[in-house]
Amino acid sequence: MEKPPLQEGIVEPPARDGWDSKLEYFLAQVGFSVGLGNVWRFPYLCHQNGGGAFLLLYVLLMILVGIPLFFLELAAGQSIRQGSIGVWKHISPKLAGIGYSSCVVCFFVALYYNVIIGWSLFYLGNSFQYPLPWNECPKHDNITVKECAASSSTTYFWFRKALNITDSIEQTGEFNPVITCCLLAAWTIVCLGMFKGIKSSAKVMYFSSVFPYVVLLCFLIRGLMLDGAAEGIKYMFYPKLEIWGEVQVWRQAATQVFFALGLGFGSVIAYSSYNPRSNNCHRDALTVSTINFLTSVLATLVVFAVLGFRARVVAMRCVTHNLEKLSEQFSVGPLDRDLLPVINISDPSSDPLEAYRGWFKVHGANVPGNLTDCSLENEMNKGVEGTGLAFIAFTEAMTLFPGSPFWSALFFLMLLNLGLSTMFGTMEGILTPLTDNFKVLKRHKTILTVCSCIIGFLIGMLFTQRCGNYFVMMFDDYSATLPLIIVVVFECFSVSWVYGADRFLDDIEKMLHWRPPVVYKYLWKYVCLLAMLGLLGASLLKMCFKRPTYTAWNREKASEETLDYPDWALGVLAVLIIFATLPVPLGYIHSTLRNRARRNSIGSGLGTDMGGVYTKCSTVECDTPVAALLDEHLERNRIPKDSPSPLAEENLRLLPQREGAEDVENSTSV
Repeated sequence: MEKPPLQEGIVEPPARDGWDSKLEYFLAQVGFSVGLGNVWRFPYLCHQNGGGAFLLLYVLLMILVGIPLFFLELAAGQSIRQGSIGVWKHISPKLAGIGYSSCVVCFFVALYYNVIIGWSLFYLGNSFQYPLPWNECPKHDNITVKECAASSSTTYFWFRKALNITDSIEQTGEFNPVITCCLLAAWTIVCLGMFKGIKSSAKVMYFSSVFPYVVLLCFLIRGLMLDGAAEGIKYMFYPKLEIWGEVQVWRQAATQVFFALGLGFGSVIAYSSYNPRSNNCHRDALTVSTINFLTSVLATLVVFAVLGFRARVVAMRCVTHNLEKLSEQFSVGPLDRDLLPVINISDPSSDPLEAYRGWFKVHGANVPGNLTDCSLENEMNKGVEGTGLAFIAFTEAMTLFPGSPFWSALFFLMLLNLGLSTMFGTMEGILTPLTDNFKVLKRHKTILTVCSCIIGFLIGMLFTQRCGNYFVMMFDDYSATLPLIIVVVFECFSVSWVYGADRFLDDIEKMLHWRPPVVYKYLWKYVCLLAMLGLLGASLLKMCFKRPTYTAWNREKASEETLDYPDWALGVLAVLIIFATLPVPLGYIHSTLRNRARRNSIGSGLGTDMGGVYTKCSTVECDTPVAALLDEHLERNRIPKDSPSPLAEENLRLLPQREGAEDVENSTSV
């Protein structure tokens, strides 16, 4: 969108910071969009929702919704060269609240996201010992701890040693000093990385954005060499097309596309605003989206290769245990030898698991001892996501690797870098809009960065209590999803209908010197907007008809259980959602009242100049100050009075832009 020509007496603003190279910008965008969700959320959704069928659905929604909206944000930021607040204020001052909502959501996400980075630091620090501390259950007086014996060593270490978690969100407990120190370290790293804005964070991206791919490739190569990896990958990608008829699957796929690209956070806009206007943002949108999808597929291959290996190990333990039971039954009582399975576990050429399962189907019901079917599929069906995948299932699998401390350190260092690259983008989504719109903050950006990190750490201590994990789940599930969907709905509507999709494409054409395909116009105006409205409606219905729940750890039962959020927690959820979305209507109301007050002040000023009485002007001669100024302009520029007025036409054409510019100027005059 071209800016109005500079008027006399207006000083051109100083040059905006920019990327030192295209590679820095590209790594920053990839690092922000590729985060922890690609590793521990996408594989779970793919596994639970039809495998290969979910992949096809995901690609479809990525093409129709994800890429067009991602391109919209890239083009808007690069064209206007402002953060999220400035971009939407430029389109219309009444839409400035969209940018403020993005900042609030970014702050909410930063609060709990850095806690996850702190957990990764804790596990990374514990990986430099052999054996790993979660390799075996602890013993007191040669007796295995009951909670660990009833669950597993990795589960016990996560819930009891790392979190020391309470049984519910209502039992707060004291602060966890170790996790608090890890959180402080995480915020310190973020502060140092953001100390000089993109000039410092871009240098960190050279490592934090590339290193996770090196680790994923190493794990993929190692995982494919493991026994059971092929079964895990086959189980993962087996398509179940019938899931396409379930609304829940479409909602989850759309939500994953939405979060995978980082839409609505304002970080994509902030990063692209530092680009030169001639940068090919359309190619960037296609490239980053493709890399994001391929990364998700790569992570899925790694996860299910490793989990397939873990499932086979667990299933073989089951076979061994059941064979021991059979031996005991044969030694204490009469048992038909024909019922005994002929299985040689030590023979590498045979498949004892398949042999046992075949025997169990035929004779299992006729043999005493409560034997179980050692099913590989049942183990794979125990889908885990999020922290359960990273800190329980994957850590358990790595204890089975030769040289497990090395692989553990590599894995958690990868999680640390994935989290940091996303965290840098999230913080940029807060700092860039504020410094663009408030001159005082721009002059003291370093202080703003440090203060933001200090405030983030102090509030983040909420998550380092013994019940902190429950608050992390609350923020992750509810503080960002609904507000971000609302933000993107307004983004899409404001560009395609308020500003005009054709006009936006014209601006992109002037910027790139070629016009994007006209299909984007229809995607923005109809497909994307309707898709986001549908996602918003589905999310609201889910919240209204099903009481929000969370997964708690019961110490006595040594197992997880699903609990309803208490009433006060539902109040907190409502406050988070309202607080994040409130800037949108407040921005509209504030701009409307401000424009009305401005019109009233202009009207009262003209009335005072003319003795408080408005007089009707003829179309030929007029004594109003506006007409006098127009006559003076025509005379000074030697333009005949009866000719069309270029000044009037120019003023009419630039009126919306000037109103936006006035609002930006007024808002920055703190």
